[in-house]
Amino acid sequence: MSKTVFITGSSRGIGAATAKLFYNNGYNVVINYNNSEKEALALQKELPGCLLLKGDVSKEKDVSEMIAKTVSHFGSIDVLVNNAGISVVNLLTDTTLEEWEKLFSINVTGTFLTSKYATKEMIKNHSGKIINISSIWGVSGACMESCYSASKGAVIAFTKALAKELGPSGITVNCVAPGFIDTDMNNDVEEADRKAFCDETPLGRIGTPEEVAKTILFLASDNASFITGQIIGVDGGVII
Repeated sequence: MSKTVFITGSSRGIGAATAKLFYNNGYNVVINYNNSEKEALALQKELPGCLLLKGDVSKEKDVSEMIAKTVSHFGSIDVLVNNAGISVVNLLTDTTLEEWEKLFSINVTGTFLTSKYATKEMIKNHSGKIINISSIWGVSGACMESCYSASKGAVIAFTKALAKELGPSGITVNCVAPGFIDTDMNNDVEEADRKAFCDETPLGRIGTPEEVAKTILFLASDNASFITGQIIGVDGGVII
């Protein structure tokens, strides 16, 4: 029987790459989106048999309904990938309370809600994998990204604590912290800044969504059965 993976924010970027990789490895795939409907529909067409669910991960009603639909459609939820996220690049003094609250509602509250409802299903089977997507800036902090860094740091702390809580239930909880990855989120980065970042990275280049996806797939596999509460950097060595 195929396992089922639910991937939040999976219409593009790292989420889409992860959906494709899991699909090609025999998983039942649930694609979640909120705003990027065009990209989500295109991905659904590319992955026949996947389940496409529109929903805001920061809204409890949306999350509870999406998890219920996943279990109803595929019979279980075996892997949860908390990928949905937004960023704010700004001076702290120029960041509004509205921006701060929206950032945390998606990056942190979304991770909390999906984990809460998926965990209820996983505990029934005494097994499951939760993989949260943070950022290297959640590890080290970034200039002009104090709010974003704080939200991703919260995801890391949540991961470690939840791993301790769910270990006795046979559920592993890990976190992937990508570095500079070639996604839409980084499209506005100027070429000079891209080059500077590459120069600071031991591997000397930008990462790809597929490289992050491969790490997520590994953490979801039996090969990672004794790994939990860990923060795995996929950053080309920029943080050593």
